Amino acid sequence: MAPAADREGYWGPTTSTLDWCEENYSVTWYIAEFWNTVSNLIMIIPPMFGAIQSVRDGLEKRYIASYLALTVVGMGSWCFHMTLKYEMQLLDELPMIYSCCIFVYCMFECFKIKNSVNYHLLFTLVLFSLIVTTVMYGMLVFTLVLRSIYIVTWVYPWLRGLGYTSLGIFLLGFLFWNIDNIFCDSLRNFRKKVPPIIGITTQFHAWWHILTGLGSYLHILFSLYTRTLYLRYRPKVKFIFGIWPVILFEPLRKH
Repeated sequence: MAPAADREGYWGPTTSTLDWCEENYSVTWYIAEFWNTVSNLIMIIPPMFGAIQSVRDGLEKRYIASYLALTVVGMGSWCFHMTLKYEMQLLDELPMIYSCCIFVYCMFECFKIKNSVNYHLLFTLVLFSLIVTTVMYGMLVFTLVLRSIYIVTWVYPWLRGLGYTSLGIFLLGFLFWNIDNIFCDSLRNFRKKVPPIIGITTQFHAWWHILTGLGSYLHILFSLYTRTLYLRYRPKVKFIFGIWPVILFEPLRKH
């Protein structure tokens, strides 16, 4: 991790238990870690539109909750990296626990009747959320990954790519997260010697946000696609501007 703040900015001294590798207040006096902050937009804007579209399409509330949970994660991370305050750190970390629980619930309920509620699983995940520890958080992510792999083996071959892509992107982001932590001093020295435009590309914690945000978004799409396929809807993947994937579908016509 990075040492104490390089300089003091609008939000005052750092009170969070973590201070990442990005140089603090180097871009603007109002944002402690600029690139670590703005990179959270990928976890805020697309999921918000996904939630709105889910409401319009009358989807099950669990998928609306998934999109909104990812948005809250992005907002919490934005506030944390912008201020480096302890209370904002909690706003960053706790939503990650809750969003993972929602993702797990959606994956386990992919092959159930429409609008069914698994109260036993809900109770277990809520209890799990309340017992917030590093070990249990790791177990939750591990459970999510295992369930995702199981679902991937069930769906059609052309759909498996979406599931594998979401997992692969998430793992690549995790690799960048570790590079940022382990080689922080080297990265900081490198940035002092190169033009800023090159130094930006070495903000690996920002890349962690981008990749895990994209991976989480694709995971929601994969879960939603699998669910609507099981319910005999006709989902279609459409790319906005030829880049950003969304799911459109219509109920199967009754004969």
